[in-house]
Amino acid sequence: MRNVDENIPTSINHLHILKILEFSLRLSVIPFTVASIWVTVTNKQDSSSSYGKLEFSKLVGLKYMVCINAISAGYAFVTVLSSWLRCLLAKAWLFFVSDKVAAYLMVTSMAAVVEILYLVYNGDRDVSWSEACSSYGSFCSRVQVALVLHASVFCCFFVLALISAYRVFSKFEPPVPSKEVEEERD
Repeated sequence: MRNVDENIPTSINHLHILKILEFSLRLSVIPFTVASIWVTVTNKQDSSSSYGKLEFSKLVGLKYMVCINAISAGYAFVTVLSSWLRCLLAKAWLFFVSDKVAAYLMVTSMAAVVEILYLVYNGDRDVSWSEACSSYGSFCSRVQVALVLHASVFCCFFVLALISAYRVFSKFEPPVPSKEVEEERD
C-alpha cells in the first residue's frame, strides 16, 4: 500500500509547512504585542521616598514601544485576515516589504527601550542621573518583561521577513552567468 504523501511532491509539502508556519507566526504576534502593551501601559510605581511616581507615559522610549506594538498588532491582524484572500497572497512582494518594515520598526523601538533600561539601572553621571531601579524595582522588572515580549515579536517578524523573502525570490530563476563572466573566470 502506498503512502498518500508519496503522491504529493515534496515542494508542495514544503510550501504547506511554510504557509502554516507563516500563519502561526502572524497569529502569535497579536497576543505578544497586546501583552507587551498591557504590561507597559499599566506599569507605574510610586516611590516611598521623595522621588515621586514613575509611569510609562513619562518615558518617550516606552511610549514609542507601545506605538510600534500597536502598529505591529494591527498589521499582524490585517495579514492574518488577508491570508484568506487569494488576491493578496499573490502579492508576495507586498508582504516582503511590509514584514521588513515591521522588523525594522521593532529593532528601533527595542533600542529605545534598552537605552532606557540601561539608564535606569546604571544612571548617567555625566548629566547627574542616578540609577533608579533601586527605588523603582517593580517598574524596572515590568519594563524588562515588556521588552522580552517585544523581543519575541521581533523574532516573529524576523522569521516572517525571511519567509516572505523566500516567497518573493523563489519565484525567479537564479541568474545565469554570461559568457564574458565565465571567460574571465577561466
